[in-house]
Order: sequence, then structure tokens, then C-alpha cells
Amino acid sequence: MTQPRSDQDSAWKEILRQYFQEAILFFFPQTAEQVDWSRPYEFLDKEFQQIAPEAETGKRYTDQLVKVWLKQGEELWLLIHVEVQAAREPEFARRMFIYNLRIFDRFNRPAISLAILCDPSTTWRPESFNFDYPDTTLSFRFGRVKLLDYRERWSELEQSTNPFAVVVMAHLKAQATRKDDQQRKFWKLTLIRSLYERGYGRQEVINLFRFIDWVMILPEALKQEFWRSLKTYEEERQMPFITSVEEIGFERGLQQGMERGLQQGVERGIEQGLQQGLQQQRSLILKQLQRQVGELPDALRGQVDRFSSTGLESLAEALLDFTTVSDLQNWLSQNKP
Repeated sequence: MTQPRSDQDSAWKEILRQYFQEAILFFFPQTAEQVDWSRPYEFLDKEFQQIAPEAETGKRYTDQLVKVWLKQGEELWLLIHVEVQAAREPEFARRMFIYNLRIFDRFNRPAISLAILCDPSTTWRPESFNFDYPDTTLSFRFGRVKLLDYRERWSELEQSTNPFAVVVMAHLKAQATRKDDQQRKFWKLTLIRSLYERGYGRQEVINLFRFIDWVMILPEALKQEFWRSLKTYEEERQMPFITSVEEIGFERGLQQGMERGLQQGVERGIEQGLQQGLQQQRSLILKQLQRQVGELPDALRGQVDRFSSTGLESLAEALLDFTTVSDLQNWLSQNKP
């Protein structure tokens, strides 16, 4: 039986940053209608850490605080929360209220709070925090979507051109196939093939593939079958977008290298496999950094090359927040190889 990854919030955080506008348009069209999307939006990571310091040390959440501009020219902050955890959280509505209140108190900014609930419960649907006493009444309501509800709207998802329709389908099928690996392999291939059928370009296919691959994990035996089927499909369409996935799947490359070493039965083979996987890991990180901040100076490339696998994993998580080469330089100055 396939076990879910414990850090799906990382996949959600990345896909939200890549397709933030599309996410708001898909899940919260009324809010999206008020935003002037011709003006750039800005992720307010430092400001969010000020209102939610516990997010660094306690339970991990996929929260994003984003500054947008309204069509009337006013600045507005959006607080987006994705509840990935499988269990209910009794204090969820209270936490939504507290974060909104802290934004107003600390920055004197009103914020729209929006929640995306990914859990499998049909009855847990928090959308407000309130109390009522004789002389004081409070009622706080926030926007909320429940991914489970899209099970009844599958045809809409299939027809939608919004990338987040694929995100929702992948999440729902990951939930539905938690105890059936064969069905998971079938749906994983089906969803990935749909990326080509929707006419997405190479980068969109790779971005969405990464999310699907992360949330729909397969056991090793079926993983190999999956890759063979995917390779055949791409060859038939003459679109080798994903089978360049050595760019993406450095973890897969590491595993394959270790397996080759074990099959040879020699320690040297294992070491070579590990080194190959580590090199693929470094190559992926450098490509991701270049997408995030632009061309990297040779000196910075050299520093990244000196990191171990553990250090590269830390960098892979941190780079999602980089926007300039200076961000990378600051991180490297605080994290030595």
C-alpha cells in the first residue's frame, strides 16, 4: 500500500507560486475579478513570518501572503492557506482569524483570507470564527473551498484549461488510490497524458508533472513500469518533455545508481551510483536557481557544487523564496558547505 508523503505542503507551495494567478481565478473567482492582474503581485514572505513565527518552529503549513492591486488602484493583501494535513484541526478557524488580525494590527492592512481544504472529511467545513456576548459580538468569515467537492464536478475539471484543474484532479486521485497502487499508476499516467492533450507547452508539462509525481508516489516496482509507459507515450508523440526528467527526478537517479551498485555487488558500484545521483541533484538545483534568479556567477556555482546531499536539500527548499542573486548570496553566506 502506498504511503503518502509527509511533506506535500512543499509541492503545494511550489505550485501556488508558479500559478498563483491561476489558483485565485480557479478557486476564488469573485476575488480574482477585483484584482488588476496587469500589475505584478508580490509574495510577502518576511511579513508573513512576522505574523506567524510559529510556522517556522511548529507544525508546517502552506501559507502564502501576497500583495496584489485592485482595479481601483488600491493595494490589497491576500492570505492564502492550504490545509494539506489529513486530520481535522479544531483551531483552524481561530488561527485564520488570528493571522488576519495580526496583519491588520501590525501592518494596518486589511487582508482577504482564503482557505483551500485538502482533507478527506466530507463534514469538516470551517468558514468562520465568532463569539457573541451581551456587549460584544465578533463574526469573522473567510473564503473556503473544499477539494473533495470537485469529485462531483469531474467533467468540469477535464474541460477546464486552468492548470489548477489538473492539480485538483491529481490530489483527488491520490486520495482515492491510497490503498490501490495499480489504480494510482493508471491515473498518474492518465493525468500526465492529459497534459499533452490539453496543449500545454514543455514548461507547463514539467511544472504540473512535478506536482503529480510528488503527490502520487508509487512503489518501486510500479514506478519502473510507469516510467517505461511514459517513455513509450512520449516517443509516440515525439514530445520528450518529461523523459528529460533526470532534470527533475534526482531522487530517482540516486535510487537507480544505488540499485546498479547493489546488483554489481561491489562497493565501488554503490559509490558511483551515489555520486551520479548527487551530481543530478546538483544539476537540478542549479537549473532551478537559474529559473528563479537568472544567470549565476561561476563563483556561486562553485559554492553550490561543494554542498553535500543534505545541504542541497536545504537549498532546494529555500530557493523557492529567492527572487534575486542577492537572495542566493545571503543564503550561502549563512549556510556553508
